Amino acid sequence: MIAPAIFWFRRDLRLADHPALSAAVAAGAPLIPLFILDTGEGGDWRLGGASRWWLHESLAALSRDLKRLGAPLTLRRGEAASELLRLVEETGASAVYWSRVYEPWAMARDARIETALRERGVAAHGFAGALLAEPGSIRNAEGRPFRVFTPFWRALTERLQPAPPLPAPKRLRAAPAPASDRLEDWRLQPKAPDWATGLRESWRPGEAAAQRRLDDFLADGIDAYDRLRDFPAEDGASRLSPYLHWGEISPLQIWRAASAAPEEGRRAFLRELGWREFCHHLLAAHPDMPDAPLDPAFARFPWASDERALAAWKKGETGYPLVDAAMRQLWRTGFMHNRLRMIAASFLVKHLLLPWREGERWFWDTLVDADLANNSGNWQWVAGCGADAAPYFRIFNPVLQGAKFDAEGAFVRRFVPELARLDAKYIHKPWAAPERALREAGVTLGETYPRPIVDHAAARQRALAAFATIRGRPPL
Repeated sequence: MIAPAIFWFRRDLRLADHPALSAAVAAGAPLIPLFILDTGEGGDWRLGGASRWWLHESLAALSRDLKRLGAPLTLRRGEAASELLRLVEETGASAVYWSRVYEPWAMARDARIETALRERGVAAHGFAGALLAEPGSIRNAEGRPFRVFTPFWRALTERLQPAPPLPAPKRLRAAPAPASDRLEDWRLQPKAPDWATGLRESWRPGEAAAQRRLDDFLADGIDAYDRLRDFPAEDGASRLSPYLHWGEISPLQIWRAASAAPEEGRRAFLRELGWREFCHHLLAAHPDMPDAPLDPAFARFPWASDERALAAWKKGETGYPLVDAAMRQLWRTGFMHNRLRMIAASFLVKHLLLPWREGERWFWDTLVDADLANNSGNWQWVAGCGADAAPYFRIFNPVLQGAKFDAEGAFVRRFVPELARLDAKYIHKPWAAPERALREAGVTLGETYPRPIVDHAAARQRALAAFATIRGRPPL
C-alpha cells in the first residue's frame, strides 16, 4: 500500500497554475488536502476581521472544488507544526508538499517544520508560487537587496521569463479522509453585529471568482487603467489584490494574461504588480518592517497622541469629505481605492501627526487584501520612513485631491450621503459653502456632518516642523 502525501494549503487556495500541487499529483501518492488555521504564530499580525471573513468564503469555495475532484479538504486548527506532525502520525504520510510564504515568523516556522519532518523520515517539499521571483533573487550590483523601486522593477522584468501555465488537475487520487474540523465551527465570520453585509455585496472569494475578475478586467478595464485608476468613482481598479493575497490566482497567471493587452494600460498595471513584489522582497530583507521604520531617524519622530482624532479618522468623521468617503468605503466594502489609500494615510500621519503604525493596524483589520508586506511597505512609504519613500514635504491637500479626482463629487456622494445634495462647488469643502447652500442641501455643520478636525494649512506647517526635527531642515 502506498503511503499518502499531505498537501498543505496556505495562501495558495487554488488548483490551477500551482507548482506545488502539480508536483504532488505527479508523484502519484494518494493525497490528503489540508488547511491549518494556525493559532500559534503571527503575534500582533494574526488575521484581521475582514481577512477572516474572506478566508471562510475562500475555504468554502476550495472545499467544493476539491470535493468535485474526489479529495475532500481536511481542516485543522491549532499550532501549525503540532497539527501537521499529528496528522502525519495519524495517516502515516510519507511526504508533505506546500507553497512557500514569506512572513518572518512563517519562514522560521517552516524551517522548524521541515527539520521535524525529515527527522521522522518524512519528505518535505516547498515550492515557489506566491511571487514573480523568490525574495533574495533580485539584487543590485553590490549583491544587496534593492531599496528603490525603479531599478528593482527593471532588474525583475529583465530576468522574468514566465513558463506556460500549469493546468488544474482533472482528478485527485485521494487517501482515506482523516477527521476534520467543520469550517463553521471556526467562527471566522461575524455573528452579531454582522458587519460583513457590505463585504458580501462587494466580493465573491474563490478561484473561479478570481479568474472571472481577471477576465473582466482584461476585457473592459486594462485599456483605460492608466487613465482611470486615480478616479475613485470610476471602475478603474483591477480589484485583484485580495485574490492575489490568498493565492486564488497567481501573479504569473496575471502576468501572462495581461501580456496581450495594449501597452499603455499593461505597463501601468504590471508596475502595480511589481510594487507588490517589491514590498515582499523588502519584508524578506527587513523582517521588522511591520513594526520599525526602515529609516532609523524616524525612531525619534515627535508623533502625537490623540484618541479622538484617531477615532474620527477610523469612522470617516474628519470633516474632510474625500478622506471620510475613503474610510467609509474601507469599512463597508473591505477595500479602498489606491489613490485614496495614499490620501487617507497622508491625512493620518501628516495632518494628525498620528503614528503610521496606528493606520497600519486599522488597515490590517479592515482590508480584505490585508497583506503584511504591502501594508507595512505602503504605510512606511506614505510616512516617509520606508524604502523609496514619498518626500516628507508631500502632504496631500484633501480638497485639491477631491477637486482633481472626484470633481463632481460622485464618490463622496456615494459614501457620505449626508452631503449628497450639496453643490459640486462645495462638496469637498462644505465649511466654505454659504449658509443657504448648506440649508438647501440639508447639511448642518457640526450636527449632520462634522466640521474639519484640523485646519489644512496649520496642520501642514505643524507636520513640516515635525519632519524638520529629524531632517535638520527648516519648515518650508
